[in-house]
Amino acid sequence: METGGAHVITGEAPENVRLIGGEMLLWSDMSNMRGITDWRGTALELVGRLVPDSGRVLLVGPHPQVLVDDVVARAPSAAVLLRSYPDACALGERHPGLAVFCGRLEVFAAEQPYDLVLALDGLLRTHSAEASAAAWSESLAALAELVAPGGRLVLGVRNDLGVDRFLEARPADREGADDQWAPHGFDPSYPSGPEALDRGLESAGLRVRRCYAAYPGRQAPRALLSREALAADLPDALTFPLSARGGDRMLVADPLRLTRLVFRHGLGEELAPLWLAVATAASDDDDHVELPLGLVEEGSALYELTAGGARRLPDGEELPIPAGRVVEEILVEACAREDVRTVRELLARLAEWLEAGGDVTAATDSLVYDGERFAAISPTAEPSTPPGPKVVLCRILWRFAVRLLAAGHHHPWPWPLEADQLALTLCGMADRPCDQGDLDRARKLDVELGCPAEVAEHAPTYRDLLGARDRLADQLTAALARISRLETKLSYRERELVRAKAKLRRTQRKASAFRRTLGYRLSRRLARPGKVARKVIRLLSG
Repeated sequence: METGGAHVITGEAPENVRLIGGEMLLWSDMSNMRGITDWRGTALELVGRLVPDSGRVLLVGPHPQVLVDDVVARAPSAAVLLRSYPDACALGERHPGLAVFCGRLEVFAAEQPYDLVLALDGLLRTHSAEASAAAWSESLAALAELVAPGGRLVLGVRNDLGVDRFLEARPADREGADDQWAPHGFDPSYPSGPEALDRGLESAGLRVRRCYAAYPGRQAPRALLSREALAADLPDALTFPLSARGGDRMLVADPLRLTRLVFRHGLGEELAPLWLAVATAASDDDDHVELPLGLVEEGSALYELTAGGARRLPDGEELPIPAGRVVEEILVEACAREDVRTVRELLARLAEWLEAGGDVTAATDSLVYDGERFAAISPTAEPSTPPGPKVVLCRILWRFAVRLLAAGHHHPWPWPLEADQLALTLCGMADRPCDQGDLDRARKLDVELGCPAEVAEHAPTYRDLLGARDRLADQLTAALARISRLETKLSYRERELVRAKAKLRRTQRKASAFRRTLGYRLSRRLARPGKVARKVIRLLSG
């Protein structure tokens, strides 16, 4: 959807744009996409399954342009409700056959209900600055009235206590966008969790078909996981990639570490960045649309979770998800314990796996190990010229060294100050020594495979800095204490040495005085003839 910043009020609105009241004439929601969820492959797949072959579809609130275009192309009859007049004019010009309504949700009176209502952006941007914002439950009730009996509603709800809220240093309720003229978080009817969301939908006369947790963040979700899928023990190969680090965000904690804890403790639904609920209006007819257990977007590929694993859409074969722990986590844990033996054994097995024909595009963060074999989480296209196992291993360990140092993790090799030195050390521990030439070829391979690692790829988070400061403070305290003990021991040894020298000088003075006595001189003279006689006897007998 194009931004409405270029539209002015002096011209006539397109014929398919209708003003219903409460419209914001000089305001554009699409001029700043930072606050709008950028739904992509997962949402397109889910919405595509829900669009009826014959029926009416309504989009409420701002949505990404690609999503609007897809719905308009699929639906036999589509309409859009926006509060921004410039956005409505831009959309009306882009799709002349689309009915565009401009105004507040509460004053919108549809001639007929709709078979599918899409509000993936939620209800916060359905209000107008011209009137006080309605409570979330009131807006949901107004939205539910637009759904025809047996029709479906897809509603996005942002979680005020999502895992992404604990990551950013900026206040979540005041991100600096102009549309946040009213503080958020004081509405008691706003859902505080999945159960509250279910109760709100049921109070509005809707039945929840399925509720998805969206990951890794509210800005650009790449995965939709149903509560049925989250109730099972999801493998690490699936949950490990569901963490993103935004390049322009101020982070308080490591997103990967915190997201891993969320899934490990079974809080994937409660702490999801946002929820996407699919509900149906009351009807005697059963809804026969099959909703997926989950959808995961990995690069350009889209996967659907099944009871036995996952299959690539549109017609891929169902394959089991690899079991085991992520190799990077095993290595980080061993480094934290300074368990060099575990690191050496794991790296040696990794080298043997690569020499036996392992994936040349693998990395420690894209491999799982179940104690016997390695498996790639998301295999990618191989390079045009297959490199040797030694170069592949060097690239894997160099990427691990970069990530280890960037995250500020502890490791038992304090002398390597750079990723290159640490990578060469790890190659030696794998019994596959590498030189600088191998390291240069490994970095070229990393660039060829795409998404190359950089030494300064990510700035340390605030908690990482605090942890590093505390760790260095502890090391400094221990070093000062050892220096103090050594200085005390040195002072004691110096005093002992002074006393020994003084005793030696006294002994030397006594010896000198004894040699000057008459008895000593007489004994020396009387002893000389005996010495001479002994020498003569030895000569004669020899």
